[in-house]
Amino acid sequence: MKTTSISVTEAARNFADCVNRVRYQNMSFVLLKNGTPVARLIPEKEKICLGRDLAKVLREVDLPTDEAVAWNRDLKKARKSLKPQPDKWR
Repeated sequence: MKTTSISVTEAARNFADCVNRVRYQNMSFVLLKNGTPVARLIPEKEKICLGRDLAKVLREVDLPTDEAVAWNRDLKKARKSLKPQPDKWR
């Protein structure tokens, strides 16, 4: 699927065209406000993995002990590398 970044203004001016491209050409758009991504326009049929979906799948996986330990270690390392979003309300 092709993803295109466009400004919110451009999306508003060409909204019907954007929706048609999403529906018929399987495109997706990242909407930018002052150069910062703020929203996505994606096909409805596209699968999005939410945290709860991932948690459900992981509960059903039976990993060998050594792989589970390695996975847990990698997860903790990945969490430490995440940076919190700035609070725009302060």
